[in-house]
Amino acid sequence: MTVYRNKIRLTASSIVVLMICGCSILPGHQETYDPPAPVIEATAPATSGAIYQAGLEVRLFEDLKAGRVGDILTVRLVERTAASKNSATSVTKSTEATMGNITVFGQTLSKDGQPLFDGSLNGDSSFDGAGSSSQSNSLVGDISVTVVHRFPNGNLEIRGEKWVTLNQGREFIRLSGIIRPFDIGPDNSVPSSMIADARITYSSKGVLAAANRMGLISRFFNSILHPY
Repeated sequence: MTVYRNKIRLTASSIVVLMICGCSILPGHQETYDPPAPVIEATAPATSGAIYQAGLEVRLFEDLKAGRVGDILTVRLVERTAASKNSATSVTKSTEATMGNITVFGQTLSKDGQPLFDGSLNGDSSFDGAGSSSQSNSLVGDISVTVVHRFPNGNLEIRGEKWVTLNQGREFIRLSGIIRPFDIGPDNSVPSSMIADARITYSSKGVLAAANRMGLISRFFNSILHPY
């Protein structure tokens, strides 16, 4: 009987581990950050004897700001956030009740000279609670992104990423969002605070990132399947 129970426990444990592993390897939705394919413009055939040749013109003046699909611009990361919250609660309650002795025909009910119903009741209760929370984040740097779409009103959708390999790990920054051409500076850059619907991801992969990650069993006991 003991051997049979041990087999059942081993089988149940194996099923749970397989379910957890299966859930952990399910592919999630990942946004692609590949640059858009280059637009190849068809050139007109050369006209013999013409002064102007399409594709060989020299532009005397051109705005170097990004404005077309495939153009590159620089995003200045100036992300700084700070949050703080404090709360305090104080409750006090006091109760007091007094009951006089009963008098019958002018005589107080007593026994051995002590009133039978004379007494008082006092009660006090109090509660004090306090809590505080604070958080701050900072991300400063530059990243070059690509224009992937131009909207009819002129706004530009940008997307890009930067990978840096340092020692035994790789760090990357991913950014996407929508900007206005008017917010692009003369140096073809735009601050990250002017990006609408911005999604900024800063993370890393490698040995150091894996060392800071919880193991499979630890993640299970900290999941919704095991809330206590």
